Amino acid sequence: MSKRGENIYKRKDGRWEGRYKNGFRSNGTVKYKSVYGRSYSEVRAILREKRLTAADDTVHCQCLFREIAQNWLINIKRAVKESTYVNYFTKLHKHILPVFGEVKYEKLTVEMLNDFATQKLSENLSPKYVYDIVSVIKSISHYARKAYHYPDIAEMVTIQKEKRTAEKPLLTGQQQITLTAHLLNCPTASNIGILLSMYTGIRIGELCALQWSDIDLEKSILTVNRTMQRLKNFDGKAATRILVGSPKSRTSARQIPLPEFLVDILKTIRTEPENYVLTGQKLFVEPRTMQYRFSSILKKLGLPKVNFHALRHLFATNCIALGFDVKTLSEILGHSSVEITLNRYVHSSMERKRTCMELLNRQMSCQ
Repeated sequence: MSKRGENIYKRKDGRWEGRYKNGFRSNGTVKYKSVYGRSYSEVRAILREKRLTAADDTVHCQCLFREIAQNWLINIKRAVKESTYVNYFTKLHKHILPVFGEVKYEKLTVEMLNDFATQKLSENLSPKYVYDIVSVIKSISHYARKAYHYPDIAEMVTIQKEKRTAEKPLLTGQQQITLTAHLLNCPTASNIGILLSMYTGIRIGELCALQWSDIDLEKSILTVNRTMQRLKNFDGKAATRILVGSPKSRTSARQIPLPEFLVDILKTIRTEPENYVLTGQKLFVEPRTMQYRFSSILKKLGLPKVNFHALRHLFATNCIALGFDVKTLSEILGHSSVEITLNRYVHSSMERKRTCMELLNRQMSCQ
């Protein structure tokens, strides 16, 4: 009887067939050849001999890691968003090439790459950031395997999982009331933009890219189909530049029903379809400026300093407390799975925990 992994089986015509790797096709996929025999043991013996003489799975490489990485970067640029490409470029040139750039590719070992990851962690980089750096190395290694049949040296590299950290503090119920009251009493375009994030959960980049053509006030629907971010610039004219492009992911492009009170407020400041919501003009406000304005409001009101992104966490947490089902909330936030919504964006205060536990007390009292 065939054993797992031997790739030997009995055919319907009574013969035994075995398959073995025999090099690669031009697209990088493995080529197989078959051998036949009258018995399992005969085919197994033939396979053993064929595997010894078959085309080698890998090719020795004298190239520098830098050369492979640069080819990978050129290749990957055609397949990813510009913002993703800039992210890869930055990690490659800032962290990876200074260490491995001049090393021959075939001289790299799993131990060297694991030590590199450990070193990066010791530099107080977050486990998530180090994981992303290692993912770039793994992608380069996989590209070398597929494109040139070189060994996939990073396949076995490991990185410790990010430890669960304490939840970032959010504004309390009373603090939210204070902030909302200020925004309503001073309904500038920027303040209404902050309200939009508080009550729809849109990201700061999505807010800054929002134009009036994206809001249907008659149907009470906000459409997210763009985002704005500042990226590293490669043309030498400036260190960074603003890019308005497609949303973070496929699921980030979405439609969000607007609560009635927001529709009423938005009607008071609506301008031409091509104008940006945050300015009422064709000029935009970039994310870091919006973050600065938000921080100034918190300081003025004597509220704790939180990042603008905390409004998205606040929205998710409030929605769960109000009874939103997680699937609906996940789609409103533009997440690819409900796990992301629950694990990253839903926070539970001690007050909320006590309220939930009180439900058990009520159940007991009814028995």
